[in-house]
Amino acid sequence: MQAKAVARTVRIAPRKARLVVDLIRGKQVGEAVAILQLTPKAASPIIGKVLKSAMANAEHNYDMDVNDLVVDQAFVDEGPTLKRFRPRAMGRASQINKRTSHITIVLSEKKEG
Repeated sequence: MQAKAVARTVRIAPRKARLVVDLIRGKQVGEAVAILQLTPKAASPIIGKVLKSAMANAEHNYDMDVNDLVVDQAFVDEGPTLKRFRPRAMGRASQINKRTSHITIVLSEKKEG
């Protein structure tokens, strides 16, 4: 049984969010929450919210025990890019890409054995 939570079009670059997601992949849920609280990255609170949402989904929708949950999959996909322009020298303009992310966390129950 798996429980999942997805945050779509989050205003953080996928490259930055992937650094944080890589820290919690494969960890137990309690340990993952602790890691996120102590990680000084901008993506940490956002990923923490998605993780807590996945935990709530597991408990409420599938009657899974929160203490037995493990982060089975955690990945960040690229969302739509907001394109902005910045004035430069000699009347030119350069493009600024404000990237967004789709953050997905899948939890499953720990295998006994």
